[in-house]
Amino acid sequence: MNILIIGSKGFIGQHASEFFRTQNYTVFGCDVVTDYTGKNYFQIDATNSDYQDIFKNNVVDVCINCSGAASVPLSLEFPLKDFNLNTVNVFKIAEAIRLYQPDCKFINLSSAAVYGNPESLPIKESFKLHPLSPYGIHKMQAEQILSEYHSFYNLKTCSVRIFSAYGNGLKKQLLWDLYNKFISNKSIELYGTGNESRDFIHISDLIKALALIIEKGTFENEQINIANGQELTIRHIAETFKSILNVEQNIVFNNKVKEGDPLNWRADISKLKAMGYENRMSIEKGIEEYIYWAKKTNN
Repeated sequence: MNILIIGSKGFIGQHASEFFRTQNYTVFGCDVVTDYTGKNYFQIDATNSDYQDIFKNNVVDVCINCSGAASVPLSLEFPLKDFNLNTVNVFKIAEAIRLYQPDCKFINLSSAAVYGNPESLPIKESFKLHPLSPYGIHKMQAEQILSEYHSFYNLKTCSVRIFSAYGNGLKKQLLWDLYNKFISNKSIELYGTGNESRDFIHISDLIKALALIIEKGTFENEQINIANGQELTIRHIAETFKSILNVEQNIVFNNKVKEGDPLNWRADISKLKAMGYENRMSIEKGIEEYIYWAKKTNN
């Protein structure tokens, strides 16, 4: 089978490309980055993306869109850019599939940000969506685009709502922030109270979840949570990080809530478990691997 990874140079896209090359797939990559040596790689214009030639000239059985912006603060600062990357871009991909590869399975990476502050925990896919940021709104709109293309054109679509993904290669968000603060500051200041919580999933588990969805998903405009169903506080993550890094700095929470950030998340992953998903990477092992990678990266 042929699989197209759009955003193949990004954090999730790189891991997905590496994994599916080890499986029974011919992997095509697509991104805005110049790559003169990559096999089966398509470069697109960052300011005016166009996917029609890719789908017109190649057989694509599965397309995973890993591209787009992934920053709540930047979506607040640059909402139009975020809209173009996370919403308009999805429309262009869906339209190219409709025109040239109507049997292609299309997975778009959505986000738990579509939920905002949920009515209760665990968060089910059926919950009403209350995004708190332009980023969350644009991800919700991308899901609506997939719904449109399934309803009117019978495209095989699936939106995966990823919770807090982490792992080697991610140079942003909580773990990267913790590493850089611990190696350069005497005291570590973090936003919030420390009681805010997230549902973390290691990149290796996330990619295996995508493989299960390709194999067992209905692709009838379904939405699927990708997480581990475990609620971990930011304080717990920070203290675990400190313990594994074996440092002594104090961790201080400033009691300020970042605009657009929800308070507590834990996913209902019944759909994913029904496909055979199992959590393979513990948070402790995942953080240990991340610290080892970060040290090598900074040396």
